[in-house]
Amino acid sequence: MLDIKFIIENKEECKNKLLMRGEKLDVDNLEKLFEKRKKLILKTEEISTIRNKTSKDIGISKGKPPQELIQKMKSFGLELSEKLKKLKAVEDELNDQLLRLPNLPLDDTLVGDSEQDNVVLETFNMDKKKSKSIPHWDLGEKLKIIDMEKGTKLTGARWYVLTGKGAMLQRALVQWMLNHHVFSNHYTEIAPPFLVNRKTMIGSGNLPKFEETLFSDSKNDLWLIPTGEVSLNSLYYGDIINEDLPLKYVTHTPCFRDEKSSAGRDTRGIKRVHQFEKVELYRYEHPLNSMKAFDEMVKEVCELCELLGFTYRIVELCTGDMGFQSAKTFDIEVWSPGCEEWLEVSSISTCTDFQSRRTNTRFKDLIDSKTKLPHTLNGSGLAIPRVIIAILENYLDKDGVVEIPEILHEYTNFKTIS
Repeated sequence: MLDIKFIIENKEECKNKLLMRGEKLDVDNLEKLFEKRKKLILKTEEISTIRNKTSKDIGISKGKPPQELIQKMKSFGLELSEKLKKLKAVEDELNDQLLRLPNLPLDDTLVGDSEQDNVVLETFNMDKKKSKSIPHWDLGEKLKIIDMEKGTKLTGARWYVLTGKGAMLQRALVQWMLNHHVFSNHYTEIAPPFLVNRKTMIGSGNLPKFEETLFSDSKNDLWLIPTGEVSLNSLYYGDIINEDLPLKYVTHTPCFRDEKSSAGRDTRGIKRVHQFEKVELYRYEHPLNSMKAFDEMVKEVCELCELLGFTYRIVELCTGDMGFQSAKTFDIEVWSPGCEEWLEVSSISTCTDFQSRRTNTRFKDLIDSKTKLPHTLNGSGLAIPRVIIAILENYLDKDGVVEIPEILHEYTNFKTIS
């Protein structure tokens, strides 16, 4: 969430930066609500002060208090109740408008309207790039490791079942990635709930604006997480963090998405599905260290792609294609010769203090002893289905055998799928 005081004090900057994201900012309306809120707060405080004084006068009066004082108390009580109702209505309206505004891009974030304006920063292992392969939706069926038909039978379109070595490969990838991030990159592993409450979903930025993209249990007002980021973001909801920053967390969760945004795209196979496994990285950082942390996370994700032997690239997202919470985002994409496209396996973002303001997560700065909002960063480390796609399509040999990357052998306990 953006700081209302910052918006009012920096109107043109906020207008221009949000316009880069395709968002029109009605500063006048926000300012009116803000001023109305201030006046109502002053009025309620004034009434409370007078009411408390009157109550004290009644308390120290001898005998039965005068009817005039009793009437005053009733009058003040009714007026205070009315003003508090108005204050709540104004605060709710102001809060709702602020919650629907995306984060401001950083000054150096790439400006553009859509994914066509994104820029490829660097490509790796082009010498390994495979020109053609069998698409994973055909290969998975042939090898009897991906069953789209059973997924449709059990749930519906774009759900799937992994069987045999397909399920074992997924488990091996998760275990390897978690171990790598915990033991090599020094993250702390978290096993969070996959269902969260409404305030947690608001805290991450998914509600209220993106309700239609989420799966929920309406009876209990609980929401299936679209990413592990949602749970990790609210670990310190309303708290002052009593540990030294940075805090680095990694989690493995299923992710549930309606995927309305993929309309018109190729949805064959397991590229764009409603449920998938993902290893997620999440950091709470000192604001002065957040960009250094961003660069570190990009390197950590790229290292996984390197160890898997993929042809991959780093793509800088423009303002028109970034996620709602993000101030700057780099995507890591791997080449899939069967799909004949680059597939995003990670999206690394710095969200500045946008999410911590929504959750009221704070920390005590050791530099000046002030209480501040930490910066939050997130990124997939990695999304499992697309890694499986890249392995199947890139490691398929001329005899129809898929060779498993060597780094995974101790986790899979098999070296090939045929």
